[in-house]
Amino acid sequence: MATRNVKDNSYKLVFDEPELFVEFLRDFVRLDFLSEVTPDDIIDVSERYIPLFVDAKDSDTVKRINQKDSTPLFVIAILEHESQVNYRASFKMLQYTALVYNEYEKDVNKQSPGASYAKDFKYPPVLPIVFYDGIDDWTAETDFSNRVELRGVFSKYIPKFEYELVDLSDYSIEDLIQFGDTLSLIMLIDKLDFSDKDSVLDKLPMDYFNELALNVPPHLNKLLSDVITLMLKRINVSDSDIAEITQHIDTRRYQTMFSRFENSVLSAREEGERIGVQKGEQIGVQKGEQIGVQKGAQQATFNIVIGMKREGFSDELIAKLTSTPIERAREITEPSL
Repeated sequence: MATRNVKDNSYKLVFDEPELFVEFLRDFVRLDFLSEVTPDDIIDVSERYIPLFVDAKDSDTVKRINQKDSTPLFVIAILEHESQVNYRASFKMLQYTALVYNEYEKDVNKQSPGASYAKDFKYPPVLPIVFYDGIDDWTAETDFSNRVELRGVFSKYIPKFEYELVDLSDYSIEDLIQFGDTLSLIMLIDKLDFSDKDSVLDKLPMDYFNELALNVPPHLNKLLSDVITLMLKRINVSDSDIAEITQHIDTRRYQTMFSRFENSVLSAREEGERIGVQKGEQIGVQKGEQIGVQKGAQQATFNIVIGMKREGFSDELIAKLTSTPIERAREITEPSL
């Protein structure tokens, strides 16, 4: 649960920032008209919807994007960080969408009573997005109608929509580098995995740092530090290393930050390996003791069987008295000198 909360909090900071949310739409949702969206067009309306969900995550977000000479666009973004796939995602998106339409209708009718009852009234477009950075493959249905029984018979009556899936595992390190923006750095750190021998940071070209310095607005440095701090805590980087790394971010020395960061990753990875070796040794000792006890018991049984054979006991009686399989009792013979 702690890991999820860390990720929830870090992505809450990301998606609460209009500029980073614009970067997310531009980088991961390829709709031409979204390229014209600016941070000033975005209004966060999450507080109107998320409290209505008992299971809503802190990082779920609903944005209203105002468009010139047009109805607004609503973007619903559900952030999934668990390794276990959420198969309710399409239904939850349906719930969010219905609430958005309901609230929009109320607002329109407050401004112009009865407006939603007019023949030419149109509901606004809703863009549903699921962002997933878990370990397992995302196998949940993106089309809600596929979750309904007798879909073939009742297809005419089932709500038809799909959500846009943004699965971080579908994007290579090279893909993220190409974005060259603040969000790309956060996503690259999200991809760090100590079990991977080839560090993400090893693959970053020098040009990336230069582009990053140009594209990260100065006022986002503090936010970037806060987000990366949460990300690094998730992967057990020490507080002292985090403090030094974020100091490099605050002074926009991204290139040297990565050098220090790589050392931190290596140290954490070595610490993980050391702990793994210790646990392995402990398990080995325990296993050895178990094997030793087993072999000791086997040797004791062997000696008893040999002694009984010397006294002339039959194999059948030996097997019965020592709880030894008859075949084994027959095989045991006194070792030759």
